[in-house]
Amino acid sequence: MNATPKVGLVELARAIAPLIAGEADEIERTRRLTPAVVDALIRNGLYRALLPQSLGGAEAPIEVFMQMLEEIAKADASTAWCLGQCSVCAMIAASLDHDTAQEIFNTPPGILAWGAVAHEARAVEGGYRVTARWDFASGSRQASWLGAHVRIVDGNGTPRKNADRSPELRTILFPVASATLHDVWQAIGLAGTGTDSYEVYDLFVPERFTAFRDVPSALRETGPLYRIGTGSTFSLGFAAVSLGVARATLDAAIALAREKHQSLAASAMRDNGAVQGLIGRTEGDLRAARAYLYATAHAMWGDLSITGEFSAAHRGAVRLAATWTIHQSAKVVDAAYHMAGATAVFRSHPFERRFRDMHAIAQQIQARDTHYEDVGKAILAES
Repeated sequence: MNATPKVGLVELARAIAPLIAGEADEIERTRRLTPAVVDALIRNGLYRALLPQSLGGAEAPIEVFMQMLEEIAKADASTAWCLGQCSVCAMIAASLDHDTAQEIFNTPPGILAWGAVAHEARAVEGGYRVTARWDFASGSRQASWLGAHVRIVDGNGTPRKNADRSPELRTILFPVASATLHDVWQAIGLAGTGTDSYEVYDLFVPERFTAFRDVPSALRETGPLYRIGTGSTFSLGFAAVSLGVARATLDAAIALAREKHQSLAASAMRDNGAVQGLIGRTEGDLRAARAYLYATAHAMWGDLSITGEFSAAHRGAVRLAATWTIHQSAKVVDAAYHMAGATAVFRSHPFERRFRDMHAIAQQIQARDTHYEDVGKAILAES
């Protein structure tokens, strides 16, 4: 089954969420998405959410992508994180020639993952040679292709420069079989993402399997989605994941409060005024964060669809909304965790894993406090 106009991505995500929730313990134990989950994501076309329509992808509006991740995150954060990572990676197809993109994304399973920007590739006849190791490749254990973002040097070792004198960066793509994966992801949260390292030695990458990432002039697709670029799409997607985790955690706390009678307490939790007030305030915080994130995405998408431009103002607005949403989601999870009391510490209850997952999300680049400084600097520079 694939995502179609009749059965949308959000509905498909909601339909397979129970399966994912049922696999969550095994995902945590093995530190990998299970075959059943990967198969469900592929069969339902969710990995193809941001792939161009010219390649058979959904090329979904940004809010649809966000809602899809939010639904999956309610079931399991690691699954949502891998899905978000690999979906955004697929946006590089918009900068590749059609035949190359077809080979990568329409040969099953057609999943691309990549890690952090690092190292150099040397220009040689017909392409590039590279020996390097990269980290933080979420979703790499499901991928058929890997990518890496590298600085380009000429044959004599001279760094290439863009017109503005900045280093020339390219994304190189190669089959996962060309790399050695290192099992290094022993983390407190998002354990199932398999965010491992990967390494290549003296690998030749043909020119056609390279692209400029997030460079509008290099785009071969005209849809507004690809004007946003991968950086801002990662921000919106992972902020949506944080909302899903927060929603599920707060819902679990509400369900617990309806039934639990705390030790030594005179009344049930549901009748406790302090608990009632905490739930009300926390619910308001979560609804406000979600409304802000989606309002920002909606306004940006509306402008982008009309003008075709993703401006610096859009980029700043997205960064601010995504960062703040992740931080607010962490506060919601903390409140729900503490509300659950001693119940929250047991692995048999749906609190401690989400607590760990949320705090792993909050440590990622999308949640850095320095983003507030960047936005504040831009605001102060306005005249």
